[in-house]
Amino acid sequence: MSENPLHALMNPKSVAIAGAGNNLMKMGTMQALSVLHDGFRGPVYPIHPRDKVVLGLPAYSSPLELPEAPDLGMIVAPVGEVPRLMEGFGERGTKRVIVCTAGFREVGAEGKVLEQQINDIAAKYGIRFLGPNCMGILNSEIHLNLTVMHLDERPGLLGLASQSGTYVTQTLYYLRRQGIRLSKAISSGNEANIGLIDALEYFGEDEQTRAVILYIEAIRDGRRFVETARKVTRHKPVFAQYVGGSEAGARAGLSHTGAMAGPDFLYEGILKQAGIVRVQTIEDLYAHGWAAATQPPLRGRRIGVVTHSGGPGTAMSHTCDQGGLDVIPFSETVQQQIRPLIAPHASCGNPVDLTFNLDTEQMTVRIPEIILGSGEVDGLLIHGPMMTGWMKEVFPHFKPLLKEMTLDQFLGGVVHNLSPAMALPKKFGKPVLVCSFLDREDNFAAAYQDNDIPVFNAPEKAARAMISLYRCFEAQSRKIGKALVPPEKSAEADRILDEAAAAGQKALDEHAAKRILALYGIPVPREILARTADEATAAAETIGGAVALKACSWEIMHKSGKGLIALNLKKQSDVRKAFIGIRKAAGRRVPVLVQEMIPGGRELVVGMTRFPGFDPCILFGLGGVYTEIFRDNTLRLAPLSDAEAEEMLDDIRGKALLGSFRGQPEADREALAQIIQRLGWIAVLHPRIAEIDLNPVILDGPRPVAADALFVLKD
Repeated sequence: MSENPLHALMNPKSVAIAGAGNNLMKMGTMQALSVLHDGFRGPVYPIHPRDKVVLGLPAYSSPLELPEAPDLGMIVAPVGEVPRLMEGFGERGTKRVIVCTAGFREVGAEGKVLEQQINDIAAKYGIRFLGPNCMGILNSEIHLNLTVMHLDERPGLLGLASQSGTYVTQTLYYLRRQGIRLSKAISSGNEANIGLIDALEYFGEDEQTRAVILYIEAIRDGRRFVETARKVTRHKPVFAQYVGGSEAGARAGLSHTGAMAGPDFLYEGILKQAGIVRVQTIEDLYAHGWAAATQPPLRGRRIGVVTHSGGPGTAMSHTCDQGGLDVIPFSETVQQQIRPLIAPHASCGNPVDLTFNLDTEQMTVRIPEIILGSGEVDGLLIHGPMMTGWMKEVFPHFKPLLKEMTLDQFLGGVVHNLSPAMALPKKFGKPVLVCSFLDREDNFAAAYQDNDIPVFNAPEKAARAMISLYRCFEAQSRKIGKALVPPEKSAEADRILDEAAAAGQKALDEHAAKRILALYGIPVPREILARTADEATAAAETIGGAVALKACSWEIMHKSGKGLIALNLKKQSDVRKAFIGIRKAAGRRVPVLVQEMIPGGRELVVGMTRFPGFDPCILFGLGGVYTEIFRDNTLRLAPLSDAEAEEMLDDIRGKALLGSFRGQPEADREALAQIIQRLGWIAVLHPRIAEIDLNPVILDGPRPVAADALFVLKD
């Protein structure tokens, strides 16, 4: 396997910047200043068409004039100059380039041609490049900052790959105030050459990066994305924000990076399949990623809560409960240990509510030590540690009573040794997350942040982060499943599809579709195709019991509510009457499918569709009339392992229907998972099938049966 191109790009020993000048308002100049002043120790070469000296350094008019081939070239020049500069770097011997310039695929057809041109030049010289239309990179390990804002000296732990340049640079001030430090950051832009998937793979291999966050507008290669993510999420937490799922989001993404987005439910399923924890806001993306990067992993759902106020404690507990975490009362033994440390009226259950109490050692050290050491929790939430920030707030009220005492004198008695509180996560190997309404002006908030313990400004935010840590645990604990071994491709299925294509059909009729299902081991009802009323009655007698009649023509893709279906027919006369009625409703002499009635009131849907970049995808959910009403379904990229297929069964809100339900037995989960898995293989082995809809799949007792089937063919 070839080495990821980002290893070299992210660790250059020398950098050349085409577009660096003496105009401080130009982006290339700002980026050059970041390289020069944030600690990078290698040579920096400005490239400028006219200036001989740039920012005090010798400048060169072309990459060809450089005294050496720089490890990394950066292009921040007018769009028309980019091909010439790429050619120049190639001739000089540079193998890694960042193209910040915009005006390529994202602006339309002409830009797309230009983007292909620079890709062709790069291929000619063996160059791998980031961009175009990106903001650059950060590597805190070597103090390399190729963005426009200041980077802290202290190396970070959280890796960021973003399809928006803003989140790599404009947020640096915000992150500094939150105590969050990036290990490396990559702005991927249009991803003409190196993309988000390469970045994810790189972060998985980077020892400095302990957790990864992704800002996603579109994924172009779904299969590679899922395969790469599954490898990374086995040993590192990965979080993502996807914003292209709405019409407005997709439209903005297309104009931003030229990316074709997919529907939200597609990415919801794909991210789960990949083991990635999805968040909804950029704030949560940074904060939850930082919690995972800094804290010991959460290895269970039991959470302790310590607070000095009932409201925040209740909010934390409520949010945890909604997210599937357990905030349960402590044992009598633990409560007896806590009771002497709090006021008589305070609560020592869970949450532990100290009420108003300025004894910070009780809240931040002694009580947490009891809880974390009890073996009764897997993680701890603390609300309200504070001292200097609170004292600053009350000082104006105290000052008239304190005569000539200054604020500094008022703060002078504060104990600043907070190390016992800061040591708790490492001491007990369990995550501790803190909530405070005060920022770094408070000594506790600052100390927690400086010791890599996340501080949130609202109790629900801290609880949501703990939920995300549990999602990471679930992702890393998932079954791997058996190796994917495709079944032998059915020649008979190919023949059925060939005949349909030769006849100019846009779909298969239901009978033909079910024949393909049966060839791949998907259970279908007993059925016979009838062309006369006599054939229909004979078929019903052969099948025995109650039957259903359906119009059967590829041109009739949807039959419900049109008089084209008759159900639960037991008498010969009823079968004959239904046959005539269906023919009349169809308005022509269509064949009629006579099918055994499948008993059971639980109906599911299994389907297949294809999206750009994600081809094919399998859907599972509630079926029948509930498909469109509840829209309770989940989706994965095929082919699927047995474990992935079974995971889908628990991914719908109505999963209780698969258990013992109103006297009906538990569904055969293995058989259901096999239908999901085998439908995926049908789609993989027969790419001419555009869509498949098995609705309903009826549970006949525990046994699932595909009672109806629609196969739509590609044009």
